[in-house]
Amino acid sequence: MEVLPPKKSVNQKVNLPFLEKAGVELYIKREDLLHRHISGNKYRKLFYNLMQARREGHHTLLTFGGAFSNHIAATAYAVRLAGMKSIGVIRGDELGKDLQKTLKENPTLRFAVAQGMQLHFVSRRNYRKKTEPSFREHLHDLFGDFYWVPEGGTNHLAVKGAAEILTQNDQTFDVITCAVGTGGTIAGLINASFPHQQIFGFPALKENYLENNIKKYTAKTNWQLIRDYHLGGFAKVSPELIRFINDFHARTNILLDPVYTAKMMMGLQNMIKKGFFQRGTKILAIHTGGLQGIDGMNIHLKKKGLPLIRTAFYQD
Repeated sequence: MEVLPPKKSVNQKVNLPFLEKAGVELYIKREDLLHRHISGNKYRKLFYNLMQARREGHHTLLTFGGAFSNHIAATAYAVRLAGMKSIGVIRGDELGKDLQKTLKENPTLRFAVAQGMQLHFVSRRNYRKKTEPSFREHLHDLFGDFYWVPEGGTNHLAVKGAAEILTQNDQTFDVITCAVGTGGTIAGLINASFPHQQIFGFPALKENYLENNIKKYTAKTNWQLIRDYHLGGFAKVSPELIRFINDFHARTNILLDPVYTAKMMMGLQNMIKKGFFQRGTKILAIHTGGLQGIDGMNIHLKKKGLPLIRTAFYQD
């Protein structure tokens, strides 16, 4: 029995002057509308993992993430919906020293705890050991039996779920684009792509290991990573990016998250304006959700005296 109801997203056409000038059609697949709290690629990645956890008889799911992780928030909600318990291993042991203060200042972790997730804070040094067998044994000693989901949710079952983002109706597109974190979503898209399609990924990270991560899950070669728009690394933003988010939202009524989809869309817009795509190209950009992180980003931006993301998620 499915633990999450199956859902389909819609493709929304973007009508902006630069697209008409370039002779390019752009649609956005609104995966962000799948579910308020389990949106986008997180829904896809968790779908089969939760079914497998139930099939194996597990009652607890353990996973990993940073302080403002979309994956942590979505997992906490999805696992509660599935009638299971969740444990989140969080990077940064300093966050656990005054938990009430952390929860007061961090909307992501506060939400996760409200869903029943047990938080376990570890030092950044130990967090880097999260894939080592000894670290997993240590966690089993602490918490007993659990179903293991990696950071970002990427494994073979997650890739299987991500492949379902594309449907038969999407074969009319020439190009598919998505933001890239751990590589699971783009791997699923590559596997599901049609022979004539090209897949472009926009990494949110500076690291060079993403190609190898993606190749673990696909043998196809119709893809490439566009590395010019990460803005210096994961979760790094700029006033220009915030202005882009606010302007895009005002003109299309589509809200983008600052860590992933906004960088993809800003990069894609620049590429289109520079003539990277031939006239007549039809592009489908995947909105991978992640909007819950805007609350936390606005707190950070406000402290820095930077422009804020104007959304329904934030009140002045």
